[in-house]
Amino acid sequence: MSDHAPRRLVVKDVVRETADAHSIVFEGPPMEYRPGQFLTLRIPSDREPTARCYSLSSSPHVDDVMKVTVKRTVDGYASNWVCDNVRPGTELDVLPPAGKFSPKDLDADLLLLAGGSGITPVISIVKSALAQGSGRVALLYANRDEASVIFAEELRGLAAAHPERLTVVHWLESVSGIPTTAQLRELVRPYAAREAFVCGPAPFMSCVQTALSELGLERRRVHVERFMSLEGNPWEGLDEQPVAAPAAAAAPAGRTARVHVQLDGETSEHEWPQDTKLLDLLLRQGLDAPYSCRQGNCSACSCKLLDGEVRMLHNAVLEQEDLDEGWVLACQSVPVTDVVKVSYDD
Repeated sequence: MSDHAPRRLVVKDVVRETADAHSIVFEGPPMEYRPGQFLTLRIPSDREPTARCYSLSSSPHVDDVMKVTVKRTVDGYASNWVCDNVRPGTELDVLPPAGKFSPKDLDADLLLLAGGSGITPVISIVKSALAQGSGRVALLYANRDEASVIFAEELRGLAAAHPERLTVVHWLESVSGIPTTAQLRELVRPYAAREAFVCGPAPFMSCVQTALSELGLERRRVHVERFMSLEGNPWEGLDEQPVAAPAAAAAPAGRTARVHVQLDGETSEHEWPQDTKLLDLLLRQGLDAPYSCRQGNCSACSCKLLDGEVRMLHNAVLEQEDLDEGWVLACQSVPVTDVVKVSYDD
């Protein structure tokens, strides 16, 4: 089976973290993943299948099972379905772990900033850095009130076990109001030289990014995790087989480019029809290219453009700084130049 093929997982346990947040623990040995990554779950629906991305709150370096944490959202069909219906024994279809919200070096000093359920990928990073790395970790965690703090007991335990390495600062709106850019700037000033990871509601992340920019932290050292609602079906064409079509499938008529792909330490070349998305081409050729939403709403399929030019049909996650560095979304890219070179290994 392809490393990126859909899987069916059985739920081992459901943990009620807060009144509106549940952790879903899966049976069996975990798939390979990195701290900060997410799973895409297929949610049953009377309409066409619904897919949602949920971050892994487990750590590949600490936990022997995989766990995602889901918080209810107002009028959120998927999150409410999960919290109301998932029980031990429930079977869920998932796409393998994906995403780039993960430190390259767990020995580095880290600054982590989370708002609400944004703590989910962040606690995976915290546990991994403390267990596997040697650096210091500072966490600023903002919530509406004390009852809203997800993983409160676990964070207290980690802070007590690693007093020299882990600093946790809680911000409660019920006590201090909504944090301003100036307040956040002063709170994180002692840690502004560190690699920063930010996850939470859009206004919180925007405020944090402004504060870090004012402190002079380079954009390349600030990593932001964003999730958009998925409207399509990322399983389309994958229900019967792990890749979209056999390599011998006929290419669409029209102009073709040539693409050079670096993936998993190997380079391959392919004819690339101008009306075919890069990810679809690679899956058709049997390559194990990473993906998740297939809609341009996550960064799981991102690769670096080394040469040539592509056009993205949709992009909801890459910022201008990412584009300037050459990052593109394979699931939305079609060729512009006759020769294109991309790498998944950067």
